[in-house]
Amino acid sequence: MRKTSQLDVLMSAATYWTARVMQEQGSRFFQAIGQALDASDVSNRRRIYQTWPEECWDFYQRGLLLMEREEENV
Repeated sequence: MRKTSQLDVLMSAATYWTARVMQEQGSRFFQAIGQALDASDVSNRRRIYQTWPEECWDFYQRGLLLMEREEENV
């Protein structure tokens, strides 16, 4: 997937699961980025995603897995 389309996906997705996984599974640095992502407005969210595109995409995919697991347990 191209980075621009990844950015589009990230920008249209809810930040909850990505931010949560960053805070739970990331290094201290990405835990802080997850907190910032959770509190960000649209322009700052875009800035985070554009600054760390590969990492954000990885955390987004992990967040999807976590969401699926939690939905199965409900």
